[in-house]
Amino acid sequence: MTQAKAPRADAVRNRKKILDAAGEQITAHGPDIGMDQIAAAASVAVGTLYRHFPTKTDLVAAVVAEYVARVADDAEATRARVKAGARALAELTAFLSRVIEASATDRAVKAAAHALGAEPGDHTVEERAGAAVAALIRAGQDDGDIHPDVTVNDIYLLFSTAPTDRPAADRARWLALVTPGLTTNARVTGG
Repeated sequence: MTQAKAPRADAVRNRKKILDAAGEQITAHGPDIGMDQIAAAASVAVGTLYRHFPTKTDLVAAVVAEYVARVADDAEATRARVKAGARALAELTAFLSRVIEASATDRAVKAAAHALGAEPGDHTVEERAGAAVAALIRAGQDDGDIHPDVTVNDIYLLFSTAPTDRPAADRARWLALVTPGLTTNARVTGG
């Protein structure tokens, strides 16, 4: 059995430059940006871009996967702060805010992913994020701050309905309005 060779350092650098440029170019110009324009922005030859990403769908899927990985890393760091003693509700609210702000700046990339049907192929990163968010919710429920019926799907619903196309002040106001719905003291139950 042969062992796979590690990628060359220049190949790793080029891939990173391409992904960074793709995210910036799609955000600035939308999903119709050409691969040649992305290559130029990355300061690589078009052939280099195509060696890494044979289609635009492959490229956009990689950009989306990087975004999801950053969210998962943030969720795990947030969970670590809660394990170290921070209040889960405060940390979960701050996490929501960071993801919503990042989504607001990456919305063109997400639109391109939707238009091209690009989805990250590796769902383990999404599973990491979901596990970390579930742990945050459980910790907040154990603290008595988060309502017992709140689930990871509820958090994803908040992400998907956030007004990412609105100004920052509107996004902050939206978060201030919806956060009480996660808590135990804001719920009114009726019979």
